[in-house]
Amino acid sequence: MDTQQGHLGQHLLLILRTVMLDTSSAQHIVKLVEVDHSWQDLAEYTGDGSVDFRGYPILKRNTGNWRACSLILGTEVCERLAYYGISKSLVTYLSTRMHEGNVSAARNFTTWQGTCYLTPLIGATLADSYWGKYRTIAVFSTIYFLGMAALTLSASVPSFMPPQCVGSICPQPTLPQYLVYFVGLYMIALGAGGIKPCVSSFGADQFDDTDPVEKRKKGAFFNWFYFCINIGSLISGTVLIWVQENCGYGIGFGIPTFFIALAIGSFFIGSEIYRFQIPGGSPLTRACQVIVAATRKRKADSPVDSSLLYELDGKSSAIEGSRKLEHSSEFSFLDKAAVILWNEHGGSNDPWRLCTVTQIEELKILLRMFPIWATGIVFFTVCAQNSSMFIEQGMALNNQIGSFKIPPATLSSLDVISVVVWVPIYERLVVPIARRFTGKERGFSELQRMGIGLFVSTIAVAVAALVEIKRLQVARAEDLVHQKVPIPMSILWQAPQYLLVGVGEVFTSIGQAEFFYNQSPDAMRSLCSAFALVTVSLGSYLSSFILTLVSYFTTRNGKLGWIPDNLNEGHLDRFFWLITGLSSLNLLVFLYYAQQYKCKRASVA
Repeated sequence: MDTQQGHLGQHLLLILRTVMLDTSSAQHIVKLVEVDHSWQDLAEYTGDGSVDFRGYPILKRNTGNWRACSLILGTEVCERLAYYGISKSLVTYLSTRMHEGNVSAARNFTTWQGTCYLTPLIGATLADSYWGKYRTIAVFSTIYFLGMAALTLSASVPSFMPPQCVGSICPQPTLPQYLVYFVGLYMIALGAGGIKPCVSSFGADQFDDTDPVEKRKKGAFFNWFYFCINIGSLISGTVLIWVQENCGYGIGFGIPTFFIALAIGSFFIGSEIYRFQIPGGSPLTRACQVIVAATRKRKADSPVDSSLLYELDGKSSAIEGSRKLEHSSEFSFLDKAAVILWNEHGGSNDPWRLCTVTQIEELKILLRMFPIWATGIVFFTVCAQNSSMFIEQGMALNNQIGSFKIPPATLSSLDVISVVVWVPIYERLVVPIARRFTGKERGFSELQRMGIGLFVSTIAVAVAALVEIKRLQVARAEDLVHQKVPIPMSILWQAPQYLLVGVGEVFTSIGQAEFFYNQSPDAMRSLCSAFALVTVSLGSYLSSFILTLVSYFTTRNGKLGWIPDNLNEGHLDRFFWLITGLSSLNLLVFLYYAQQYKCKRASVA
């Protein structure tokens, strides 16, 4: 019997070494089978190539799944609470404590926020290419904590604190005080950006794609992940802002610092139960190799039978940590990179001359995803109105509700509340109902979900335009057109537009995150998540660009323009209609490319 088990182990080792890249991992499974004398355990391993903390293949039971994700979701709540605890009060702090003017404070805020949504490309590249998601999160969260600590010191240690105003005289901070604050601020931008694309994709990695039961749970994860983001935002926008204004910024920054430390601790607790994906090397290098190889062979004829294109034998891919991908007919020029010339039979050791079908399909997937990605920019242009023109509109409305005054910026919290309310509704009510009609396990496909969100966000801006038309009618009726005062119309008229934007986020933002994770190549998931985050930054930049164009073209020849200082004299409604038109056109473009889109197919051979 022992001899039989020995032969069994030898044959199994040969099979696993053919299928898997890691010989030591194969030997680990063989040892388990030989010791336990059972094949049953082998079926309990994950089928998506994930490994444990030590690099061995990992059992499904007691690892990953919601048990691991609960720690990751807790980490996200704490991290977002810390981030928004800084960002929501940044302009106020720069104006009142650093004594910057309104323009300078606004410029510093937008520059910092833009940096926060560009640095994800750094973290994602390191995660997918070299470090893996876990190590990347560990490194950048440490940078994040040090940045938070620096901000806390700048607001609590007398020598680092900027001087207080004496009457109307406000001394400028010293150079060391500037350095401590801004170095800390941009360490936060680097840390927050570095971990952002990795946390969501690392959480999704805890569910095995090859297990139908776990795959269904993955869709729910993205809903609850976005829910956690908004819970952190809601707490920061209410409790933390109150603490900062009433207890001082020393405590107000100290609390977020504590929460980022708590986030790091929560994340590391789960190290033994996480599932890890092996990094597959530089995706940029692989893409360049395909382009160079295809260009070199541009005169070669592609075979009619795609099975003649170059690919490794067996199940293992040439890209570590990635499954093989099936050939697709789009962008056929790139297929030339896998054409085997007479002197390349048996394969080539030079990937700049001969690439596998899987490597080519990676680049094709990115090209197919690009139009879908681009439509997200206009969506986030709509979302950018929450913190800009919607607030400007609210400042021209009556914010007195009974004995309370609602600051116009506070009303934007309705967007966050809408998300927090709608995520459970979507998961518990919308998905089961939609499933009956569509037959899809998650109710809607990712693209259908994104399309619904784009439509709802378009309606939100149209509602804002109708509210503005009503506001201008009241201004004319009350003879307040030439007076820069709020008109007698309740600010609560704005509530529907904020709530609709929140609903749009539940559909499009979460659908986008799920789409870029599921449709991206296995070895590029963090990078594709980072690209999705970049649309947030580009949406804000596009909003600013449109405002600049509107201001330039509508104020020529001495005209007041659509958006003058006194909105009662302007036509903010026309600006909202312009955004509505742009969003409608964007929706049509999205629908066209969504219908053409072909989902990736992992090879089972």
